[in-house]
Amino acid sequence: MQSQTTVTTLGARHAKACRDLDEAALGGLWTLQQWTHELSEAQRICLGLFDGPLFDGPPFDRPRLVALACGWMVVDELHITAVAVAPERRRCGFGRVLLEALLQRAAAGGARHATLEVSSCNAAALALYSNCGFETAGCRRNYYSDGRDALIQWRKLT
Repeated sequence: MQSQTTVTTLGARHAKACRDLDEAALGGLWTLQQWTHELSEAQRICLGLFDGPLFDGPPFDRPRLVALACGWMVVDELHITAVAVAPERRRCGFGRVLLEALLQRAAAGGARHATLEVSSCNAAALALYSNCGFETAGCRRNYYSDGRDALIQWRKLT
């Protein structure tokens, strides 16, 4: 059986898969209800990367969501709300593929800038964002419940 990887626009029907990936990759930041809302709003862009067989067979053969990237379009800015990659699929370039697709989709929709918040301790995410052209513009001290700081990063899209 041959496998493929495809980028897909996510919708409310993908909420459970997003929640499951969120739990595995990020520790469960959002509930199923929050994911359903995130995937249903018109001003949001949510993309997923599926890895699975070329045919849609029994449940165990169906493509599985292995990465996602979501953001809100606010006037001429993209506010990136989530980037997650399944732990066993990290360092395969999936995060970069989705982040770049998200940025391209936002630029095509009129966004001139993109912004995100990232833990100052998340070296892998910081490297990804730096490689995709993001720069740190500020810091929110003690932003996370465990006392970690959040770095505010920006990138021009046009």
